[in-house]
Amino acid sequence: MAWHLILMAVIYIAAGINHFIKPKIYVRIIPDYLPAHAFLVYLSGIFEIALGIMLFWKNLRPFAIWGIILMLIVFFTVHIHMLRSEKAASGLPKWVLILRIPLQFALIYWAYSYL
Repeated sequence: MAWHLILMAVIYIAAGINHFIKPKIYVRIIPDYLPAHAFLVYLSGIFEIALGIMLFWKNLRPFAIWGIILMLIVFFTVHIHMLRSEKAASGLPKWVLILRIPLQFALIYWAYSYL
């Protein structure tokens, strides 16, 4: 298994774990039109951990990759919300919030490259 695939797995597992360590950060950035913010934070954390772990098994990897791609597409709603809401932006500079959009596309491409 390539080091960069291991890195991807570790990043998603760590990000998922962080949803349980600091849930308030994530609750704040969920758009208001979505219900049950805390539940969505924990659910997305579970998915990130599970998908990251699935990357370690070759037979599960395609499912994990498609799951990651779908998850990243869904996360665009959060990035757009953070651009539109000062509260959700949490004091991050606008340029950082804008830069996250192409970064999201790069993460999608990175995952897709393992199919």
